[in-house]
Amino acid sequence: MSKIEEVQNTVQNTPGLGKKMAKYGAVGAIVAIPIPFIGPVIGAAVGAGVAYARRDKI
Repeated sequence: MSKIEEVQNTVQNTPGLGKKMAKYGAVGAIVAIPIPFIGPVIGAAVGAGVAYARRDKI
């Protein structure tokens, strides 16, 4: 099983994690807009990554 499939299974099997990742991704995109070399796409990816990393605490 690849890491991508493992993440997909974790998101599917953890109720509310996908919604939390979307919220964190939106916040990351908004925060990263004024930073010219990061941009909203990378900010959203970082925000979703933070939510995934904190999945046990959410």
